[in-house]
Amino acid sequence: MKNITFNADEIFEMAEEVERIAGEFYREAAQKTKDENIRDLLVNMSKMEDEHRSIFHDMRKHLTEHEKAETVYDPEDQAMQYLQTMADAHGYEGKINPGEKLSGKESPREILKIAIVAEKNSIVFYSGLKSLVPKEAGRDKIEKIIHEELGHLATLNRELSKL
Repeated sequence: MKNITFNADEIFEMAEEVERIAGEFYREAAQKTKDENIRDLLVNMSKMEDEHRSIFHDMRKHLTEHEKAETVYDPEDQAMQYLQTMADAHGYEGKINPGEKLSGKESPREILKIAIVAEKNSIVFYSGLKSLVPKEAGRDKIEKIIHEELGHLATLNRELSKL
């Protein structure tokens, strides 16, 4: 595998893209479901993903020129390998898989299962991301997003169990 490095600006840009895709997924899924409770849940999820995107955008905006240029330190290359996989797939959260969209024929149960897998993937992504972001560049914000994503996962699982 080719060793590719990222700087903080590129990492936050990837995170913004992951959240953009997630927000789009939840909006699209909300439009395609007939279940009003699930629709409301999905609309709320889209708003939370949009807030996460805004947080990463703000983090990017406040990077110093040095932080934008400096590559992150990952001596064992573990976090970087995962981030490269995510970058190659253009993010996964909010997708059935990196190349598919909803058909419109999915049941509320199927939509929730897709969202659960996507949320799990985003938690893994952000956990890897957290290890690469210096404390002063916003690691605490990433921890907050991880906790929110865990909350999303719990909510989705709770709703799935009701169906």
